[in-house]
Amino acid sequence: MVDFFFYGTLCHRPLLQAVLGRAVHPEPARLADHAVHWAQGQGFPLIVARAGAAAQGELLRGLTEAEAARLDFYEGGFGYDCKSVSVEAGSGAVRARVYMPAPGLWQPGAPWSLHDWVTRWGAVVTEAARGYMAAYARLPAEEARAGYRRELARAADRLRARATPAPTGLRRAQASDDLDLLSIDQPWAGFFAIEEWRFRHRRFDGDMGPPILREVFVTPDAVTVLPYDPARDRVLLVEQFRPGPAARGDPQSWQIEAVAGMIDPGETPEETARRETLEEAGLALGALHRVAGYYPSPGAHTEYVTSYIGIADLPDGVAGLGGLPQEHEDIRSHLMSFEALMALIESGEAASGPLIVSALWLAQARPRLRAAATR
Repeated sequence: MVDFFFYGTLCHRPLLQAVLGRAVHPEPARLADHAVHWAQGQGFPLIVARAGAAAQGELLRGLTEAEAARLDFYEGGFGYDCKSVSVEAGSGAVRARVYMPAPGLWQPGAPWSLHDWVTRWGAVVTEAARGYMAAYARLPAEEARAGYRRELARAADRLRARATPAPTGLRRAQASDDLDLLSIDQPWAGFFAIEEWRFRHRRFDGDMGPPILREVFVTPDAVTVLPYDPARDRVLLVEQFRPGPAARGDPQSWQIEAVAGMIDPGETPEETARRETLEEAGLALGALHRVAGYYPSPGAHTEYVTSYIGIADLPDGVAGLGGLPQEHEDIRSHLMSFEALMALIESGEAASGPLIVSALWLAQARPRLRAAATR
């Protein structure tokens, strides 16, 4: 049996239980001559040696070597090494294992706050840990770690899905036994992932249907923004190469779209909308008007899109080139009247679904938005 001292995110009880797979009951403890800080520019802590300081944390006694291996799998992939230290607990000094960051990997920032971390990251990291630990004994820690950001994004999507209102005025109200999930395999994971779902679902006649095998294309939730200047009655569109149309055989792979981007873990859709508009078009938005939240292709894709109209100042000369080179973005923006936008949609030159949805919403909201701009 071994004892562990935790000073950072694993002091969050739900996360620790997700990693170990069982309920735990640690006790307060501290490590002398050490201090805990945020890793500079990161969303997690690191511990540093500091004479006279004391790192507050928790001591968990009596873990098996199998449980220690689960902790090593979780922490090892993040660049932390396990060391033996003497910590002070209520019963006196105790030898315990602690995870220390590899030297020079990160620099210390502000003093660590577990409360602040839990507020922003606790739920999504705990949800991600459940998926991450499902790979234990199946993948090496480094290989699992390579997919951690994707797992984090998937966890954030699941939490948003649970929190999104799901009215059932017309459609079937799903009961807990309406879906029988038989297995999930992941034959491919890269920038996106493909999962093979084998399942049965309840039919409309009340019986359970036969087993079905379907591939699901796993794409993080995203936002789109159509910048609109109600005073000038103008919009700003973006143009970029898209591999989807190219793979379909479309002779025109460059597409006219609204600003778009995937929601980063820890962001709200509104934060993503503002960030992406600044990155792609160099625009700071005013008010955001939610158009709709929807599944563009629910037959095979997990992606859920939230579309916005973003109020912006769009004078002459605001269009140009944008995008982040490190993300291989090469984006050109176009400034045009609302009528010109609708003409592009009518001709088929603008064929992006989210743009069409946003343009139709703007068509009915435009008089109200223009009237508000003149007050």
